[in-house]
Amino acid sequence: MPTVRYATSPLLASRTPPWRVKFLIGAIGLGFAVLIGRAAWIQIVHNQFYLDQGASRYERRIELQATRGRILDRNGELLASSVPAPSLWAIPKDLDASPAELQQLAKLLNMPVADLKKRLASNPNFVWLRRKVEDKVAQQVAALKVRGVYELREARRQYPEGESAAHIVGFTNIEDEGQEGIELAYQKQLAGRDGSRHVIKDRLGRPVEAVGDAIPAVDGQAIRLSVDAKVQFYAYQRIRDAVLQHKAKAGSVVVLDAVTGEVLALANVPSYAPGDRRNLTGAQLRNRALTDTFEPGSTMKPIVASLALETQRVRPETIIATAPGRLTIDGSTISDSHAHGDLTVEEVIQKSSNVGTAKMALMMQPREMWEIFSAVGLGRKPQIGFPGAVTGRLRPYKSWRRIEQVTMSYGYGLSASLFQLAQAYTIFATDGELIPMTLLKRDGAAEGPRPVLAFKTAFRPGADNDAMPASPGEPVQVHGTRVISPATAAAVRKMLNLATMAGGTAPKAQALGYSVGGKTGTAHKVEGRGYSGNKYRAWFVGIAPISKPRIVVAVMVDEPSNGVYYGGDVAAPVFSQVVQQTLHRLGVVPDLEVQPQIQTSIPAEVESF
Repeated sequence: MPTVRYATSPLLASRTPPWRVKFLIGAIGLGFAVLIGRAAWIQIVHNQFYLDQGASRYERRIELQATRGRILDRNGELLASSVPAPSLWAIPKDLDASPAELQQLAKLLNMPVADLKKRLASNPNFVWLRRKVEDKVAQQVAALKVRGVYELREARRQYPEGESAAHIVGFTNIEDEGQEGIELAYQKQLAGRDGSRHVIKDRLGRPVEAVGDAIPAVDGQAIRLSVDAKVQFYAYQRIRDAVLQHKAKAGSVVVLDAVTGEVLALANVPSYAPGDRRNLTGAQLRNRALTDTFEPGSTMKPIVASLALETQRVRPETIIATAPGRLTIDGSTISDSHAHGDLTVEEVIQKSSNVGTAKMALMMQPREMWEIFSAVGLGRKPQIGFPGAVTGRLRPYKSWRRIEQVTMSYGYGLSASLFQLAQAYTIFATDGELIPMTLLKRDGAAEGPRPVLAFKTAFRPGADNDAMPASPGEPVQVHGTRVISPATAAAVRKMLNLATMAGGTAPKAQALGYSVGGKTGTAHKVEGRGYSGNKYRAWFVGIAPISKPRIVVAVMVDEPSNGVYYGGDVAAPVFSQVVQQTLHRLGVVPDLEVQPQIQTSIPAEVESF
């Protein structure tokens, strides 16, 4: 092997420039510095990011879902509860399905194949196929054994009372968040608070070990309403039948406990099934008893009469001349449906005389009428903690013209909801006090202003007042704001009772075994800037029993079109039926003798309960 002579090699014999050695040493040193800096960045400065990234490969945070609180009626009956329901999801990149299997899957999910493919193409890692499906559907999908399709258990809201209580209870969306009714009003209390726990998962995503302490879920609170599910169903059934019978557009019923201030029922037609809202329309969704306002018509006459009595301008037996059944004021003429001649104040209410009421209104100052209208809750939003409740319309008295003051006395030129009218009539049922209303079960006294007499001076609310003690088994008497004196309330109750007797406008309001009193209302509907010639609203607001009032019931039927439209013919019979069923449910002893009646046959339209 030949010997290499390095000294004679021209490459090895040449001198290496000093800068090259320095450059190589510097480059190697810089490389080490970068590596050391990077290591320091990863392990010291920014180590948490990499720890989190590493943990994300094997550690998972699992949400512990809180159970949404139940909604109960006053007796503990379920109105809404949560039940387990399967939800179907997929990892599209792992999906392995033949065209035939995709066709079957789409059919079970009730969607076109094209929509299913579009959904699967939206995200390769996760897509919802269909949430909260029926158990049967989930079982059929599982039977297909399609790789990449999975099932997750979620909670689905269930509404046992269905359509009858829909407008009170409301509903939730797919994320279990309240959207309407009590579900929305008490979302925070019902929702609770989700918990969580950390687990280590294997390569297949299966939990194998818990890490650290779990944060437990806090379940939602149960909400107990003042509503009685049976009374609610009775009211819904009766107004539904009336709407069908009279070929009406809609109808509503409000039932209030005049002793405790609790809402016992609030029913509307048309309604909807909260658990199945496919093809839901706005007409079905509207809680008309709280959201729809209308001119209250003749139901305002007892309020005007109570003001005239309270200010001692008239007495129940005071004669008012109503002949010839017409009265012209500032060029406008108001009239009665029939000429009545001379009427006492009692008869003015009994026969619903516009002329007699107008003459009482003209005895008063506009401010006085505005004060009592405002005192009974008109022009103010009902304070019941329910979404959608409206204010109505009551203009300032300083802008009233003389003819407007007169028309307002019999219910034209202002507006109110059916709920506002029902609450206003609590002054006649409670010896002159406007009772604060609630949709929650009231076990004790309500907070309300201490009674003060109004109208002798300007109306002034008072201080808080406690409930009167009740006998064992008796409901707690709740006090509100004094509007009229007990003597005036008693006098108006007698007038309301006369209105339901022979010679009054609403004999069909009479209830078997119970004395009743109330006032009809019938008015043309407002359309645009005028009144419709053939569209009406009919309503009736009353109290029962007259001897010892316990409930206030208000009924409204919108656009009856079957030949009859007066409140005494359309709304009063619904009042009668609801009163009988409600008082019987509450255990109120009849105050009238029930005469036995023998029938050879039972009419087809009569239903038994």
